[in-house]
Amino acid sequence: MAYKKILTIQDISCVGQCSLTVALPILSACGLETCILPSAVLSTHTAGFSGFTFRDLTDDMPAIQAHWQKEGIKFSAIYTGYLGSLKQIGYVKNILETMGTEDCIRVVAPAMADNGQLYSIFDMEYVEGMKDLCGVADILVPNITEACLMTGREYRTAYDEDYIRDLLQAVAALGAKKVVLTGVSFTPDTLGCMAYDSETGEFFSYFNHRDGASYHGTGDIFAATTLGGMMRGLSLYEALTLAVDFTLETILVTRSDPDAAWYGVEFERALPMLYRRLGDA
Repeated sequence: MAYKKILTIQDISCVGQCSLTVALPILSACGLETCILPSAVLSTHTAGFSGFTFRDLTDDMPAIQAHWQKEGIKFSAIYTGYLGSLKQIGYVKNILETMGTEDCIRVVAPAMADNGQLYSIFDMEYVEGMKDLCGVADILVPNITEACLMTGREYRTAYDEDYIRDLLQAVAALGAKKVVLTGVSFTPDTLGCMAYDSETGEFFSYFNHRDGASYHGTGDIFAATTLGGMMRGLSLYEALTLAVDFTLETILVTRSDPDAAWYGVEFERALPMLYRRLGDA
């Protein structure tokens, strides 16, 4: 396998298992050189903590990009997560369009909403900006809430496969080549994802056991594992299967620890499973 250089653009939460502190070790564990562009630095993540600090790094992005261009640096994949502002979205779109190799895979996870609600710091103007960014993605990885916000569809907690298929096609109409909808469930005891390839018109899905526990940062684990699997030569469907299984494994090992922290999953303890699954890739 060729040694590949990956760029991931998202925030650093100094404490809390999410964003760059999840993406960097998982992609590195996949045998990839993982470069980072932090969108912000927070003392902790924002789910459950109070009084956290926040340092916006938007204004640093153009100079960092200019230096990379001067050095002739290009990336085999670029993966974006949480972005803090419309201005930042504009900078990141330019990076997606200019900093990749000829066969670069561009993955966008529009981290801005969940459980039917937009995150409190965002508004619909931000949603419009994110729609523009999603249009340049090769692979777009929203949850159901984010997909509904970007397409104007009604958010539902009870739905059938026709609803999900319609939502996937509506999101793909924004311009992304492939859309992966996370957190999909058609039965009470299963959870997984469903995807749509706009170039072939094919749908495919994968589900595993639904565990009763829920932890912050599992969406970041899923997206990073999907990209890592693809960069190791897996098809998108194979990578999604791996991502669903590995995300579940991180939940199970965390739930088995009576002293586990409440703010995230102990994904590090599940990495041996990821090594084994990628061993033949």
